Amino acid sequence: MYKTVIQYLLNRLKQLGINDIFGVPGDYAFPINNAICEDKELRWIGCCNELNAAYAADGYARINGMSVLSTTFGVGELSALCGIAGSYGEHNVIYHIVGMPNMQILQNHAIVHHTLGNGEFDLFMKMATPVVCAKTVLTPENCIHEVERVIAAAIEFHRPVYIAIPKNYVNENVSFCPALAKVPVKSDPEVLEEVVSIIINKLSNSKKACIMPGIFVDRFGLKDLTTAMVNASGLPYVTMAMDKSVLDETNPSYLGLYSGHLVNPEIRDFVESCDCILAIGTILSDINLGGVGKFTARLDKSRVINIMPSDVHIGHADYPNLKMSDILNKLSKKLHKRTDIRGPVAKRPTIPQVDVGDLITADYLYASYANFFKPDDIIIVDLGTSFYGLLPIFLPKGSKFHSQTLWGAIGWATPASFGASLAAPDKRVILITGEGAHQMTAQEVCQFYRFGLKPIIFVLNNNGYLIEKMLSEKLDYCYNYLAQWQYHKLPEILGCEGWVMRKATTCGDLDKIMTELDNNETGAYIEIVTPEMSAPTLMEVIHRNL
Repeated sequence: MYKTVIQYLLNRLKQLGINDIFGVPGDYAFPINNAICEDKELRWIGCCNELNAAYAADGYARINGMSVLSTTFGVGELSALCGIAGSYGEHNVIYHIVGMPNMQILQNHAIVHHTLGNGEFDLFMKMATPVVCAKTVLTPENCIHEVERVIAAAIEFHRPVYIAIPKNYVNENVSFCPALAKVPVKSDPEVLEEVVSIIINKLSNSKKACIMPGIFVDRFGLKDLTTAMVNASGLPYVTMAMDKSVLDETNPSYLGLYSGHLVNPEIRDFVESCDCILAIGTILSDINLGGVGKFTARLDKSRVINIMPSDVHIGHADYPNLKMSDILNKLSKKLHKRTDIRGPVAKRPTIPQVDVGDLITADYLYASYANFFKPDDIIIVDLGTSFYGLLPIFLPKGSKFHSQTLWGAIGWATPASFGASLAAPDKRVILITGEGAHQMTAQEVCQFYRFGLKPIIFVLNNNGYLIEKMLSEKLDYCYNYLAQWQYHKLPEILGCEGWVMRKATTCGDLDKIMTELDNNETGAYIEIVTPEMSAPTLMEVIHRNL
């Protein structure tokens, strides 16, 4: 007897290295939920709601390479859709399994719950279509072929896929149908040699050149190969906002953050004066190019080479059907090392001199974070003022910085850090979020304790949405203020027994807490209170340039 539809799917996901499945149960998905719970190699990770589950799956995928989300039809899957869209935009693989009503109900266009009452059952899959790279409805007849097809798509494009299963088909035996063998995508060998030759020639003959590694280096697991290529070139490199920590920031070739005309003018002048810039998987978004809704960077396209996952752009010329890994592999072996190009000396922040009773300013806070971080830390940050305060910091070796820089959904970081903690339980996971973002998804803090995880959580309390205030010409619009919570008491209310829970209002408080946490072995939740308008330098510059 062949495996059932759900057994075939779950076994394939386990073979890919996935053992945790995030979700919220629902009656249409009960057979799927039951199969997960009955599989001794899988762990059901129940979340407080479907949106949080999608964010947690996103965080898990960033560490593990891919993840699985399970929701029920209609109301459940639509609740998760914002999180799936973020994963699509930022190229994180999520296998989204949706439990549908019985096929007979679908065929009869019956009026049932969790629908719009119009007998149409493909509407929600249509809604998901723009934010997945493949979709399918599994049946016993198509199961093998369709599962292999969507898995191949997820791996190739590194984006979410949608897998729906009618309730009465979940435990049906699959009909034997050999999966069609997928021909691996390969680079065109002649074009590959031509492009590598052009790149080497441009880098070798440039008067001034630099490298700009991007987010796709991380998403496609090419850190080691890219590092080898950078070291072989001898060239300095910079990163933009979305690309922070894709390569180690302790490498002597690393100059720091390039953010257009906002900060680091010495880096800006160096980068923009280069006659050859080798970008590796960078996304030319507004925040990457120095602004929120603005593009302050001045990069001459004719001087830029951008190696993307499946094509290469050299100036105004495009070369399709080339794998990034093939390009990097050849460049690392063939590049001529340059020793004559040096960028500006990297500047590292220092902690301002203060008294223990002084209020915590942004400058003091972010310099304190810089001293607190350790090698191999996983740092998860919401896209608020904390993000802009942390960008200029040089991180220790092996540490990773994760934010949702392109999609930018506030509230993402709290459940994403839960997912990351599950994927890397032996590493120190540090969540840094603002009160506005945290209020959206704070209930997910209970899941850390439930699964025996020990995060370090910093919640910045500055009386409202500071980033929104800084993005407005008028600073005191009423919509930028929030209900005030006793944040540091939340873990106790949410059942997190034995955690360190502290509130810092002065520099002395912060110093004492940081020392206490240095070797802490439990979960920790720290509320940090700063003056309402104390913003990091980069955020102040953005405000002045509105």
